[in-house]
Amino acid sequence: MDGDTGRAPVHLWIVGAVGILWNAFGCVDYLMTQTQNEAWLAQFTPEQRAYFDSFPTWLHGFWALGVWGALLGSLLLLMRSRHAVTAFALSLVGLAVSTFYTRTQTTMPEGLDNPTMVGVQIGIWVAAIFFLVYAVKMRARGVLR
Repeated sequence: MDGDTGRAPVHLWIVGAVGILWNAFGCVDYLMTQTQNEAWLAQFTPEQRAYFDSFPTWLHGFWALGVWGALLGSLLLLMRSRHAVTAFALSLVGLAVSTFYTRTQTTMPEGLDNPTMVGVQIGIWVAAIFFLVYAVKMRARGVLR
C-alpha cells in the first residue's frame, strides 16, 4: 500500500490491466472455438478442428475454468479483492488439467505441436504462475482485502 493513504501501488493497476488484456485473448479463443465461429476456425486445418472437436466435455469445463478464472482473477485484482488469489489458483488448475490431457492423452495433429506452439504454451504457464504469485504477494502485503 502507498503509505497511510491506503492506495494501491501503481504496479497493481498495470498488472491488472495487462492481465485483462492477456487473459481476454484466452476467453475469445474459448468462445470462438465453442461457438464454432467459422472465421476464427478458418485458421485451422480440418485435422486440427477435428482434434478440438474430439475433446471430452469435461475437458472443455477445465479449459473454461482456466481462461475465465484468469480473467476473473485479473478483474478481482483491479477490485483489490483477496479472491483474486482463488480465481488465479483455479485458473491454474484448469490449465494444468488441460495441458496434462493434451500432452499425455492425445496425439496432437501436425501444426499444433511445433516449437512455436510449445513456446506459446510455456508463455501461458509463465503468465499464469506470475499472476497467481503476484496476487498472493499483494494479499500478503494487505493490498488485496
